[in-house]
Amino acid sequence: MQKRLHKSRTTMLVAWAVVIAVGGLLVWVTQHNAQWYHEPIVRVTQVQTRSGTTVEDDFHNQDVQTKQILTGKILNGQYAGKTIVLNNVYSRSKAMDQRYRVGSQLFVTLHHHHGDLSGTVKDLKRDGPLVLMLWVVVGLLLLIMQFSGFMAFLSVALNGVLFLLAIFLNGSTQGARVLWIFGSLAIVFAALTLWLVLGATRQMLITLMTTLSGTALALLIALLVFHFTHEKGMYYEAMEYVTQLPRPLFLAETLLGSLGAVMDESTDIISSLFALKRERPELGAAQIFKSGRQIGSTIMGPLINVLFFIFVADTFPMGILYLRNGNSWGYTFAMNMSMGVVQSLISGIGIVLAVPLASFLASRLMTKKVTL
Repeated sequence: MQKRLHKSRTTMLVAWAVVIAVGGLLVWVTQHNAQWYHEPIVRVTQVQTRSGTTVEDDFHNQDVQTKQILTGKILNGQYAGKTIVLNNVYSRSKAMDQRYRVGSQLFVTLHHHHGDLSGTVKDLKRDGPLVLMLWVVVGLLLLIMQFSGFMAFLSVALNGVLFLLAIFLNGSTQGARVLWIFGSLAIVFAALTLWLVLGATRQMLITLMTTLSGTALALLIALLVFHFTHEKGMYYEAMEYVTQLPRPLFLAETLLGSLGAVMDESTDIISSLFALKRERPELGAAQIFKSGRQIGSTIMGPLINVLFFIFVADTFPMGILYLRNGNSWGYTFAMNMSMGVVQSLISGIGIVLAVPLASFLASRLMTKKVTL
């Protein structure tokens, strides 16, 4: 027993060492990979900061702008190794700009005029922090959850690849099949994720049925409401960066968002019911259904609130900007918040419907033979 425990601890220490070494190597590579980029990259070696200047717009919003003189070294391209001086102006609010420090790596546009080399800062090189964050998340997932964490990470990675493929396919069709493409993708998302996390089990099948049924019913109810209200109050023009037909794109976005919420709740309810059935095999269908409703009632409220908080976090900064720039509450809500509220309501409908669906399907199929 002691040898087995010692071996387990040794394995865990080795795993931690490997994760730390791999993560550290990846972070180091991102700090020295300027040659991988075609755009010129400058590493800031010296910063001179001038005094700030107070500015005010037509709506009496005040801010402080500060000028920086950045001295840096070009890391790639034909001018690699040369020193360049750049100008940067950042505001205290940092709404449209940011402050740079020594060690920052910047994408720049170089200008060569009469033998003088100058440049304009385009953006900050962010691959280092992104890789660091990804390393921390994946490392903790693998070390704490082990095999289950690996399968969860694998599902996220595969879903990301499928999502990119769907985007390319949608672009090739000019958005004409966006709802069909992402509707099919939602089924693949749900099946692949549940299969990787739960395996090819009866629990996976019931969870998948609940997820797809709840999401489809929520979207169907939304379409019926749209039909009878003639979509009054639906400001599709408020959607950002839309270059295709906005309505099917909005429905596809809502479908994917609702799918995640319904899948989360369905997994919690059904896994709890399966655990309850293992502890008390004598429970009948009616008792399982009642237990599922009780479990769902405790999960439903917090999950809906999580969706609301995500919506508020997404729209709050832009809403403040709308209001501070002379727009009314009504216009701010219509142009910045209304579509998000509709999406949250549709997801909320799916969450509510998932409770009786999960309870019913689990009570009927949990004890029956199902061939996978």
